[in-house]
Amino acid sequence: MDSWLSGEKKFMELAFSYAQQALQNLEVPVGCIFVYHNEVLVVGRNEVNQSRNATRHAEMVCIDHVHNYCKANRLDSGVIFSQVVVYVTVEPCIMCAAALYSLNVKSVTFGCKNDRFGGSTVFNVAERLKTETIIKGGYQAAKSMDLLKKFYKGTNPNAPPSKSTKKV
Repeated sequence: MDSWLSGEKKFMELAFSYAQQALQNLEVPVGCIFVYHNEVLVVGRNEVNQSRNATRHAEMVCIDHVHNYCKANRLDSGVIFSQVVVYVTVEPCIMCAAALYSLNVKSVTFGCKNDRFGGSTVFNVAERLKTETIIKGGYQAAKSMDLLKKFYKGTNPNAPPSKSTKKV
């Protein structure tokens, strides 16, 4: 896309590197970068399987890192979040979208749509919360989707055993 600035490309490529790292760690391959004043503030990737905590999505990991950073540096997290630009490889789910918009992040740029859980595609969280966050999607959507397909082709060793019964 010609309209993408070189900085946006750089940050999205960094997010993709964390998505790849998630895939290598048997996690759903989602990577996320929070940028503050054109500098990477925090990075994250999905940690759901590793932590056995369904809320450890890449965006939530980043949110926690920002809170910890602000606390350690005695900064107002509200001020910081209002200037944060989020780059994430997959459209934030409803939970993550609600968290990001409630924190009033400046913008969210994502790769592919999330047709099952997307905070824009499935349920328009931005409209419901009346956010002013700028939302842009579609950056290297095919690349993002390919990573997801690689993950879902394999088996998740951390998934609970199937409860389905066989008919005899």
